[in-house]
Amino acid sequence: MKNKKFLIVLITFIVLMLSSTMVYAAESTEVISNAERFKWFTLIPPLVAIILAFITKNVVISLFIGTLTGCFMTQLTEYNFLGALIHSFLDFVQRALNSLSDPWNAGIILQVLVIGGVIELISKMGGAKAVAEELAKKAKTPRSAQFVTWILGIIVFFDDYANALIVGPIMKPVADKMKVSRERLAFIIDATAAPVAGLAIISTWIGLEVSLINDGFQKIGMKADGFGVFLQTIPYRFYNILIIVFVIVTIATLRDFGPMRKAEVKARRGEQILQDINLDEKIKEEMAVKEGVKLSIWNAIIPIGTLVIGALISFYYSGYTSIMAGDNESLKQIFNESLFSFRAIREAFSNANASIALFQSALLASIVAIALGVFKKIFTISEAIDVWIDGMKGLLITGVILILAWSLGGVIGDLGTADFLVSKLSNSVPAFLLPSIIFVFGAVISFSTGTAYGTMTILMPLAIPLSYAVNPAMSYVIVSTSAVLTGAIFGDHCSPISDTTILSSMGAGCSHIEHVKTQMWYSLFIGILTIIFGYIPAGFGVPIYIVLPIAIFSVILSTYFIGKPIDSKNE
Repeated sequence: MKNKKFLIVLITFIVLMLSSTMVYAAESTEVISNAERFKWFTLIPPLVAIILAFITKNVVISLFIGTLTGCFMTQLTEYNFLGALIHSFLDFVQRALNSLSDPWNAGIILQVLVIGGVIELISKMGGAKAVAEELAKKAKTPRSAQFVTWILGIIVFFDDYANALIVGPIMKPVADKMKVSRERLAFIIDATAAPVAGLAIISTWIGLEVSLINDGFQKIGMKADGFGVFLQTIPYRFYNILIIVFVIVTIATLRDFGPMRKAEVKARRGEQILQDINLDEKIKEEMAVKEGVKLSIWNAIIPIGTLVIGALISFYYSGYTSIMAGDNESLKQIFNESLFSFRAIREAFSNANASIALFQSALLASIVAIALGVFKKIFTISEAIDVWIDGMKGLLITGVILILAWSLGGVIGDLGTADFLVSKLSNSVPAFLLPSIIFVFGAVISFSTGTAYGTMTILMPLAIPLSYAVNPAMSYVIVSTSAVLTGAIFGDHCSPISDTTILSSMGAGCSHIEHVKTQMWYSLFIGILTIIFGYIPAGFGVPIYIVLPIAIFSVILSTYFIGKPIDSKNE
């Protein structure tokens, strides 16, 4: 551990010294842009963040030092080494404070924290567990047991951790009874955790995703609503969609291949060695239902329903008031003619302030959940608020990552990193390949670091300007934006050091190594199909209504031909 810490310090110092040498060599009396001054050294901050993420496996430390390195470089133009070192720290503090003073950013952080509180209330009231147990009763065969697990993974859409920790323990005894391997159970849980949460319009993920998208489009001077762009990326989130489809196809056909098939055959024969791999006691305590609570599905349906419906109403109202207060008479006319036409709703959502709308809906859902818990005498008001606050604590790390992300994005912008990459790569990278390259790069970083959040944070400020320079068409930029989000989730999904991967194996009571071994084949398989049938055709400009069905069909067809039926009698 001491050696590792020394290595981190040494690398950071070398980078800083390298930056110092570079800056002084490149100094000129002329007023030139930072992109021209720093050239390839503009890549130092994101590279430092990536390298340290590989070493430390800690996204907070990596982003902090990456940002501090960038601040140091900007200060070297005015101060000597020691002065720049001091002022780089002051610059970082100022950037962090500036990011929090922005109403949009503040709203994003608040909605992330409040959604965490809602999830905690639902968990303690037993709502999620009640839904899971109710569905588990429908599992009568190996196929239905897997299908119910898949359905539960879709239902618990709001958080990948909640998915792994709720679905796994509920379905484990059912899967054992139906002779479904724990490797298979862990895979279904993992494949419906981050991929589903990353797609959901209301989740613990969306705050980060929308914020990064919004900042990325601001850097290229394009007026675009972050949430609106997020919605447009959904059809292009090929890996997320295809892995979810792949799970249901393998369930429907009961066909598997690779190590997963061997595990399933053993389970069907009754040869699976069942070992209880228990969740960490702290984790179990956090997710446990309050003692003595009578389970009811309404304890989940009412708060989540409020969250979803409240979000829809908030988005509409926010967009409506924004348009009616503006100067665009043609948009006003749409609402004057029909308030709730499809076009009116679309325009309202496109012009809504996602930050405010999501915070409003999350706060309303919190009030409803607290009131429900108090009404049912599950909590006192004081207890309910304590549970709500405890739920927020679990997502404080997301707030920290967001602040660091905004700070790193700001310093990268000041250094001209994106501008330099654009000038060097815009004419050398084939347009049709760029989304695939972004996807692969995101996957490598996320796999190596175990964090989708960190990967998105580092890549988004670079990917959007670069894709815009290669092809300024909005549809093309959206495809490239989706590649960042999807590549990060692909890498996170199959990474052995990802929190979600670890929690999925723990929740299913499966050996972590066996989970990784069996899942890896499937993740890589879908990753390859994502590139060949997803991002390459989309990069050529093929319409999504052609690309997506073909990609889905490729999953179905290839699974049928590569996979073999699970029939232990013939083995």
